[in-house]
Amino acid sequence: MKSYHVGLTGSMGSGKSTVAEILQENGVPIYFADDSAKRLLVEDIDLKKMIENEFGEGIYIDGILQRRELAKRAFSTPEATNRINAIVHPAVHRDFVEWHSKQKSIYVVREAAILFESGSYKNCDSIILVEAQEENRIARVQKRSDLSVDEIRQRMSKQMPQAQKRSMLTERDYIIENDIDLKGLRDQVNFLHEALLERFS
Repeated sequence: MKSYHVGLTGSMGSGKSTVAEILQENGVPIYFADDSAKRLLVEDIDLKKMIENEFGEGIYIDGILQRRELAKRAFSTPEATNRINAIVHPAVHRDFVEWHSKQKSIYVVREAAILFESGSYKNCDSIILVEAQEENRIARVQKRSDLSVDEIRQRMSKQMPQAQKRSMLTERDYIIENDIDLKGLRDQVNFLHEALLERFS
């Protein structure tokens, strides 16, 4: 039987990666969409050709991805960002489908920052949305990066608001509130894991 497909998402600094790690500790296979996209940009020959055709020469030099050059061209305008997303998202989805077909667990998790924006949420049997207060999210991003508060706020302003993500949830979905300590988060995630096992079994 095919494993159920659970989407995991949350705004920048919400802690979705930590939630994914806790689920992974429970034996749940996790597909990290952002990491997979980076891998495919290096490994997928067809994807590399499409990127070069769309954004011009110089994105790859001697087969090596020039990440800064790609970022400069692909994220310079909303239109350019939409164009690269339209190329990369289908490739990531195909890669996920292939990965998913090989899993044997009761359910798998697809961790993706833009689960809603990409439309991937439509393929999920259930969604976990990780939320946190803005000040906590900013503090977490500061710890892991050298970005200033203004830079973090600027990046957050380009993301879909938490309230909008919440409004897209249905009765089959779940919310993790991550404004507590790690033990509290772990307790929430472990409880949710047991609930999902019971629901899908």
